[in-house]
Amino acid sequence: MDLTLIELMPLGIGTQGEGRFLPLSEVRAALEQRFRLEDLPDRTGGPARYVRVAETGGRLGFITPLSQHFCASCNRVRVTCTGRLFTCLGQEGGAELRPPLRASESDDPLLAAIDSAIARKPAGHGFIDRQGFTTPLLARHMSTTGG
Repeated sequence: MDLTLIELMPLGIGTQGEGRFLPLSEVRAALEQRFRLEDLPDRTGGPARYVRVAETGGRLGFITPLSQHFCASCNRVRVTCTGRLFTCLGQEGGAELRPPLRASESDDPLLAAIDSAIARKPAGHGFIDRQGFTTPLLARHMSTTGG
């Protein structure tokens, strides 16, 4: 069985209390008390770093947006069902894609809007300075954005 866990991200409506952040480095250390974890070079195009659990042969992926941010290698963007392109889960920046879609039968305005948004993709998400967060960084819940 392959598993991927992810650190709590400050997204969503409501508040998130201090002390709820558990770095996956601590989870890994606890697992290593019982299992032998072998780092793997596996890459799936996403941000997970993988290990093999020697005793089971399973693969475990760690996604660490807070404790070991991966912004420099992030190649992800998301498009919502309402046509909003987000270039980062931790930022509001992006582009509205409906206006260029409706502006022309040509794909050129749409491609220009996507290119422009990606060129403005932030270098980082801003979660790192918020490890003791008590309110979400964004009001947009993860389920609104999609995963």
